[in-house]
Amino acid sequence: MRKFWLDCFIATVFVFLAMWGIVRITQLTIFDAFDSIGKAIGDVELTDYVFWGLRVDPPVDTSIVVVNIGNLSRREIAQQIQIISKYKPKIIGIDAFFDCSGFHRDTVSCPPLRDELGNLMLGAAITQAGNVILVSQLERADTLLPADKFDSLRRSDPIFSENASREGFANLDTDAAYQDDVKTCRQFTPKADVAGKPQYAFAVEMALAYDSAKARKFLRRNNETEIVNYRGNVVDVFGQTKYPQMFFTLDANQVLNEDFVETLLKDKIVIMGFLGDQLGDPSWADKFYTPLNGKMAGKANPDMFGVVVHANIVSMILKEDYVNKMAAWQEVLMAFMFCILNVALFSLINTHLPSWYDGITKLLQLLQLLLYSVLMVKVFEWYSFKLNVTLTLAAVALVGDVYEVYMSVIKNLIIKIGSLLPFTRRKEGVLIP
Repeated sequence: MRKFWLDCFIATVFVFLAMWGIVRITQLTIFDAFDSIGKAIGDVELTDYVFWGLRVDPPVDTSIVVVNIGNLSRREIAQQIQIISKYKPKIIGIDAFFDCSGFHRDTVSCPPLRDELGNLMLGAAITQAGNVILVSQLERADTLLPADKFDSLRRSDPIFSENASREGFANLDTDAAYQDDVKTCRQFTPKADVAGKPQYAFAVEMALAYDSAKARKFLRRNNETEIVNYRGNVVDVFGQTKYPQMFFTLDANQVLNEDFVETLLKDKIVIMGFLGDQLGDPSWADKFYTPLNGKMAGKANPDMFGVVVHANIVSMILKEDYVNKMAAWQEVLMAFMFCILNVALFSLINTHLPSWYDGITKLLQLLQLLLYSVLMVKVFEWYSFKLNVTLTLAAVALVGDVYEVYMSVIKNLIIKIGSLLPFTRRKEGVLIP
């Protein structure tokens, strides 16, 4: 029995080595030109189906109002803040920078500087409101720093940032190489260290200002990254998202004309940001692909503006509706356990039913792949827990063929080499030191 399980253990290790080798080979970009299907579905995860069509639509979150700033000037944004502040919201978050980042500080390179009165009006509006939260951006001046380390912050000009009540970094975790690239957002970083000082995400800062108890409970989870439990989107004219409207939304002119119910903003979280030139604009600026996208694969258009992603994160924190996930070591352990059990089962089938081996093992593999995939989706739907079975699925898919290679080639090769070593002798077909 000990020898049997030792063989199973070694064969399982060989399966994992084979998976590692396959991953290394598939990293070669030479094959990318032939992988059109892979590119079409590469941004899809099984749990996306839960967001896309299995969950019951959640009710509108009435505590958050999203305001479009479009392409308004700083003077007009100042007017928006003054009007919004008049209706006593608890927080005003602004997902926009007011600086000349990347340009020389002159009126030619940075046109907003020409309107000195507009800048003074915006600074005064932020000061007078007293509850404005601005965004910052995590940056890395030292290019040798690891990808998750930062040493500086991009901030709005001091006339604005120094008068804000709080600041939070607006960086969202995506797979994009640069800002204007196609971006898929499934998770975010709640807290980051910048030159030895803790910095919180924009959404976390808004949650702290609105309900510090719930926000601190969220932070005590102490996760480096958190999956965004998307609840919905804003006005969707072009059908780019699967979910209905989740947040009350005001267009730029609606605010300037005060075309809304007076009680809409009182004691609410108002998040101002870019939603296109007007509501329904299919602009791609500051827009992300999310699991709510109307097309699961081969997506044509991004479906959610950045300001709405932040609104979803705030809503998740305040509703305490988090997504939990497996630790990396748990994923590996689960995959190893299922793999070694499969090796043991396949070994018994090979010993007792050799003529049925291929058919039975392939059927078992297909059933397991289907079962684990469905289980992952249903656990996510029922418990908001991401049961990551990717490694398990890979192990199960490979275990049959790799086990055969191990038994027919590797094991026999080891025995052959062992029989030639001078410090071993053979007794009844067994190598003995």
